[in-house]
Amino acid sequence: MSDISKQDLYESVKTLVETTDKHIHLGQHKLFTLVTVAFQYFLFHSTKNPGAYIVRIEDAKLADKLAKKCKDPSTRKFIQQLLMPRKIKFNKSMIYLDFFNINSWNMTAEIPKEKIKGALIIKDSGEKPMDPVLEASEADDEHAAMLAGLPEDYFMSSLTDFVPKTITISFEESIQGLTSVNFPFIVKEENKTISGVTIGNDVKWDNLD
Repeated sequence: MSDISKQDLYESVKTLVETTDKHIHLGQHKLFTLVTVAFQYFLFHSTKNPGAYIVRIEDAKLADKLAKKCKDPSTRKFIQQLLMPRKIKFNKSMIYLDFFNINSWNMTAEIPKEKIKGALIIKDSGEKPMDPVLEASEADDEHAAMLAGLPEDYFMSSLTDFVPKTITISFEESIQGLTSVNFPFIVKEENKTISGVTIGNDVKWDNLD
């Protein structure tokens, strides 16, 4: 798959720069393209508003995938460097990485809130709404009671509640409290149909339960 063109990347970042809403939702179906655009936007934003920036990804598996499949070489390289030790200095800003699992928030939880200037929240591109912060099977007994009292979107709302600029990437039509932004160069793919295929006439379909 080819990388995003420089023109599309520029125009998309420009769209985000010109969007005055504090909390943005990107919900189109091209996950790696959206992450590339949002990442480049926040790198630009951090040069104008130095401080701490949090990248919160659903899990480490998705983070590894983004490091390999984002649609711009500089974005791929930056994410690769961010994976370990989960923080990196960029000009006068610090970029931090954590995951939806609250056990990974030990480093970002220590950042003074007033120093956090932006956050990028990335959910996998599966066609399903946001899941709870942790599935019950993943939560150990120590954290089960605490998780029970948290809203299902806590991995997002815990940042949007106070961070001045956030972008949430999640495949869904809308998220309450967030402003949806679409990029015209990303065209919704139509479901493909196959012509000339017929049901087998040598199978006794009536015997199916």
